Amino acid sequence: MRMCIATRTVHPKRDLVRLVRTEDGHIVVDPTGKRGGSRGAYLCKSRAAAELAIRQKRLEAVFGQPLSKEDAEAILAFFSQFD
Repeated sequence: MRMCIATRTVHPKRDLVRLVRTEDGHIVVDPTGKRGGSRGAYLCKSRAAAELAIRQKRLEAVFGQPLSKEDAEAILAFFSQFD
């Protein structure tokens, strides 16, 4: 069980999407859940959850760094498939 950082709801791990901070400082989607990274966070499979996490700067809080515009756009593009 994991908690979505946007909605604060608990779901089975397979029902969420993992995001990681890479070694070069980017925050990226990890659809397999197995990618290496110094930190990880989970979001519900919805664009609304991704938008909420970005708007309320929850990704920045979890990863301890600003979210670049390019990373935010890539995350939103990935989560667009769920709505």
